[in-house]
Amino acid sequence: MSNPQDPYQPGQQPYGQQFRGRRPLPPAPFGLPGQPPARSRKGLWIVVGIVGGVLLLVVVGVLLLLNLVGGATRKASDLADDFTKLVLAGETDKAYDDFMDPALKKQLTKEDFASGVESLKLDQSCATVYDDLKMSSESGSNIADVTGVINCDGKDIALVYRFAGKDELKMVNIRLKPKG
Repeated sequence: MSNPQDPYQPGQQPYGQQFRGRRPLPPAPFGLPGQPPARSRKGLWIVVGIVGGVLLLVVVGVLLLLNLVGGATRKASDLADDFTKLVLAGETDKAYDDFMDPALKKQLTKEDFASGVESLKLDQSCATVYDDLKMSSESGSNIADVTGVINCDGKDIALVYRFAGKDELKMVNIRLKPKG
C-alpha cells in the first residue's frame, strides 16, 4: 500500500502543481502577428458557377442549332444525291415514282420526264457538283432548294431542284438544262 506521507502517489499531482489546462503559446517572435483570419471565397465560387453555367448553355445551344440545321441540310443533300444517281443510272421511272410530289406529277408525266432526261444523254461517268443548298421553312412546311451542275464529258447540265414537305420531302420543282 502506499504511505500517506509519500509526497507523490499515482493518480495525484505533486505538491505545488495544479492542473490548469493548456498554456497559451508564447507571442510570435519579433512582433509578427499571428495567422490572419481565413478569407471566404464564396463569392468567387458563385461567379465561377454562373459564368460556367452560361458558357455551358451557349455551347449546348450552338450544338443544337448546328445539329438541326446540319441535319436538315444533310437530308436535302442526300435526297438530291439519291435522285441524281437514279437519273444518271437511267432509272427514271424509279426516280419519278420515289421522289416526285403528286402536284408535280400532274404537271409532268412519267413519259415526258423520261424523254427529257434521255435527251440530255447522261451516263454514269457524269459527276454532280452542288453550288448551293438552302433550307427554309414556310407555314410549317420545310423547303430545300438545291442548285448545281452535272459535269459530263464535254458538256455541263445545270440543275435546280426544290424539295418540300412536312415530314417527308418530295420534289416540287425540277430543272435540268444544258449550259450553253
